[in-house]
Amino acid sequence: MTHPADTDRFAQLDAWIDAHFDDEVRFLQALVQVPTDTPPGNNAPHAERTAELLAGFGFDAEKHAVPEQEVRDYGLESITNLIVRRAYDAGGPVIALNAHGDVVPPGEGWTHDPYGGEIVDGKLYGRASAVSKCDFATFTFATRAIEALRAQGVALKGGVELHFTYDEEFGGELGPGWLLKHGLTKPDYEIAAGFSYQIVTAHNGCLQMEVTVHGVMAHAAIPESGVDALQGAVAILNALYAENARYKATIRSKVPGIDYPYINVGLIQGGTNTNVIPGKVVLKLDRRMIPEENSAEVEADIRRVITEAAATRPGVSVDIRRLLMAHSLQPLPGNQPLVDALSKHGAAVFGEEIPVSGTPLYTDVRLYCERGIPAVIYGAGPRTVRESNAKRADEHLVLEDLRRATKVVGRTLLEMLGG
Repeated sequence: MTHPADTDRFAQLDAWIDAHFDDEVRFLQALVQVPTDTPPGNNAPHAERTAELLAGFGFDAEKHAVPEQEVRDYGLESITNLIVRRAYDAGGPVIALNAHGDVVPPGEGWTHDPYGGEIVDGKLYGRASAVSKCDFATFTFATRAIEALRAQGVALKGGVELHFTYDEEFGGELGPGWLLKHGLTKPDYEIAAGFSYQIVTAHNGCLQMEVTVHGVMAHAAIPESGVDALQGAVAILNALYAENARYKATIRSKVPGIDYPYINVGLIQGGTNTNVIPGKVVLKLDRRMIPEENSAEVEADIRRVITEAAATRPGVSVDIRRLLMAHSLQPLPGNQPLVDALSKHGAAVFGEEIPVSGTPLYTDVRLYCERGIPAVIYGAGPRTVRESNAKRADEHLVLEDLRRATKVVGRTLLEMLGG
């Protein structure tokens, strides 16, 4: 049961967010207007701009620059991760709120400036407006809201940390993973950027691999003098796609919101000219792993399938290189206070049940859970990734979702830190 005094505090928090919502929208627009395309991944300038904006709210952002060589070895250009620490009275938990600023390049087909932050019909357009610069705003203004109540005499115990990081698209190891590995943070709970209409407690893992298929280049007029690497690649592709059919027929996750594993070959490069037998073809693949799968076994099986398929083409050889191994997220038992609070306040603010489920995406949140920190995924956004055009042209955020998600996160912080 909610005490009447608590109801009054939640109403005060909602009113503060409503009164400052135009400021929140302007904050998000300013974040969208600084590109963070990854690749190439020159994201330190966005961190500098974010820190400048946060200073305007009285939030001092620690700047943790990842060493340049480490970043370049990773395939990016610059990363500066931010931590804002807000300490309250003793006796409560520290809750981290993490969102990532890096994002895939905009691509083609936009009808709005991908870096404009343009608002049309209640929607804010721009790359990363929905994933996940929006939650820089959600988490910042939820924290500002509880501190406004604290200034009016509401007691808060514990603390909040804002973790704004820049490596989610490449796996997170130089984002939250780097902060955690270097002992720069160890919160008691964590909420990661997500969408407004579901609380996510589990997600798929992701294995990405580069497969180089070697043949022997030759003139197309005398094909028998060469070994066609592309035909070898076709054999590999057919074997991989046959695996997808097998997965769909035989493997199912028990986690709501997650179905079955899947292999996607997202990039193919090779050959030199139309009249030359291709001597080399490079494939890059993405294997999504359901939470029930063992990642080491999955990788070994993929390598077997590729090697056996290549062996069916005489003279063809392959090199297989792992690019990314992001383990799946499985919920920790200690996440229940977060789940309960977000569920209760989500229902109150949105007027409907906010289900707890899994997602086929992979996120940085797994890195917190791997270190024993209970975590969930929740933030501002639509019911599905597709609705927001995330990673597609005309990505956008419905501003009313931002307003209400900020209230849900703020109320959750108030409940967990305010006793």
